[in-house]
Amino acid sequence: MKPKAAGVVFSISLVLIVLNTLLLSPQALRAQETTATLSGTVTDHTGRALPDVKVSIKNVSTGQSTDIQTNSDGLYTVSNLAPGDYEVSVSSAEGSKAQPVTLTAGASQKVDLVLEVVPPPEAPAPTTPAPTETLPNAPSSTSSSIKTEPSLEDLGFSKSETQSNTAQQALLDKRTRMLKIHQRMGLITTIPLVATVILGPGAGGKSEGTATRDLHVALGSLTGDLYGITAWYAIRAPRIKGTEKRGPIRFHEAMAWIHGPGMILTPILGAMAFEQKNNGQKVHGIAQAHGPVAIVTAGAFGAALISVSLKF
Repeated sequence: MKPKAAGVVFSISLVLIVLNTLLLSPQALRAQETTATLSGTVTDHTGRALPDVKVSIKNVSTGQSTDIQTNSDGLYTVSNLAPGDYEVSVSSAEGSKAQPVTLTAGASQKVDLVLEVVPPPEAPAPTTPAPTETLPNAPSSTSSSIKTEPSLEDLGFSKSETQSNTAQQALLDKRTRMLKIHQRMGLITTIPLVATVILGPGAGGKSEGTATRDLHVALGSLTGDLYGITAWYAIRAPRIKGTEKRGPIRFHEAMAWIHGPGMILTPILGAMAFEQKNNGQKVHGIAQAHGPVAIVTAGAFGAALISVSLKF
């Protein structure tokens, strides 16, 4: 090649190199100048790096958010971020943290995040229950203006015994419930008992199978059945050893030894008298005691009932 031609080729190549540099360099410079990089480390309050924690970088102006996970060393890096104001936040089981940062074009910012420990919720303060009648220092039922259930103290136990023996108190509660039913059944039994006694004189008529005699027998049978239920609750009520029996209770039990056998003997004598009257006979023999035994039994039953209803 001639020297002149070689010089022309060299000049053209030099011009192309200069033009290429002028055309490409501004684009690269502009790309480098218009983006930013953000990086940092996420640790807990003890300084331990936290891996696999999600870090959110939110552009405050646009609201757009970029999420990234920390690596095994707790590091995160996000590049190609537009300049502006950002909020960097992280949240995990160890705690949470949010921090604002401003990114400038071409800069590389570092924001380390230390998680703040989230305190556990405070447990509610224990409340002190209001004192009730069942507390050891509460007044017993005997000191209350309205008497409800009897206590072991009412039956002769000391205060220390009643406070330390819940089994005895439970036994007393059962006895109280059964004796209440016993008392109510006794009141119910009184109704047919009184009616039977009233119809007694009319049942001794000469006519066989009179209506009065049949009604007297029916009421007597009903009285016996109700009395049996009443007595069962008194007999089956659990006994509490060491309790003190007071005057009304002693009298009530004494009357039971009278009306108890009387309630057994009266229907037996009544059946004998009923058979004699139905056979057209005059009541004779031991059957003649039916009336007096019935009256004594009814009187003892009424006295027992009054003894536990009226205080004396």
